[in-house]
Amino acid sequence: MTANQARASVDHFRLGLLFAVGSALAFGSSGPFAKALMEAGWTPTAAVVARLAGGALVMAVFATIVRPGWVREALRHTKTVILYGAIPIAGAQLFYYNAVAHLSVGVALLLEYTAPILVVAWVWMTTRRRPTNLTLVGVALAVAGIMLVLNVFSGAHINLVGVGWGLAAAVCAACYFVMSANASNGSADSEGVNPITLAAAGLVVGAAAVTLLGVVGIMPLTFTTNDTVIAGWTTSWLVPVVALGVVATAVAYTLGIVGIAMLRPRFASLVGLSEVMFAVLAAWVLLGEAMTPIQAVGGAVVLVGLALARQGDRSEESADVTLPEGVPAGHAADR
Repeated sequence: MTANQARASVDHFRLGLLFAVGSALAFGSSGPFAKALMEAGWTPTAAVVARLAGGALVMAVFATIVRPGWVREALRHTKTVILYGAIPIAGAQLFYYNAVAHLSVGVALLLEYTAPILVVAWVWMTTRRRPTNLTLVGVALAVAGIMLVLNVFSGAHINLVGVGWGLAAAVCAACYFVMSANASNGSADSEGVNPITLAAAGLVVGAAAVTLLGVVGIMPLTFTTNDTVIAGWTTSWLVPVVALGVVATAVAYTLGIVGIAMLRPRFASLVGLSEVMFAVLAAWVLLGEAMTPIQAVGGAVVLVGLALARQGDRSEESADVTLPEGVPAGHAADR
């Protein structure tokens, strides 16, 4: 590899990392905004519908402007779009809320964030190649840090039904990383789905699926027009709804899909763990929920784990860089 190729590879990684971290930051803001709506009388399903419907609308407009043929492209990849919208988008959120109904929020989140372990296991199983020791140590440290950030050991209540829902949410979250790795990088000759098309169409499918579940009565669906409280200010319910749709959904999914397409799914899933830290910070700023010293230590441990996992990823053979693990060769162009 020449010096110019090495620089291009580093720049490619840094850009992908920037997108992935930005996605985690945007996703992390969803909890506080959704909680503000729930405290105003909304049911969790209603908050999910508002988030996905708003995100779908914004992404549809954006996709129409920058990629006019996105609808036709989505129709050509109907199976991928439906699976993406139903599993990683709608499924993960609905399963998580069901877990919260039976478990403490900390335990439910911890179960969902075992997704990186599932991704590493999936890559290991499909490639039949053991991850490096540094990657495995990074996974262990990152998970340990998440446990500290969530402070799950203080009065956590365990319920087997809730554990089942939480693990189902983890499976959906793992599918998000693996399926997003199959998105193309936007090249005209690529066989994959363009990230913008996948985000827009997937959100439309997800919003329709969750709305249908609410309308038929499987999930309780209650909206209100009560004012909400954000960062100590009383404001219209429209503020968190718009924030959920634009920032926590449209921006988050788009950055995430692009970032994952530029990184290995294993490492991208670990970067996604930083969403928990961002969620804690957002809850502190928007809801006044301060971070404890233990949570701060946990955040540092997560960062160390991510750094070790990245170093472990870099130590793999250079041939692997051109083909993200578990992704068919037809989707590997220019990665």
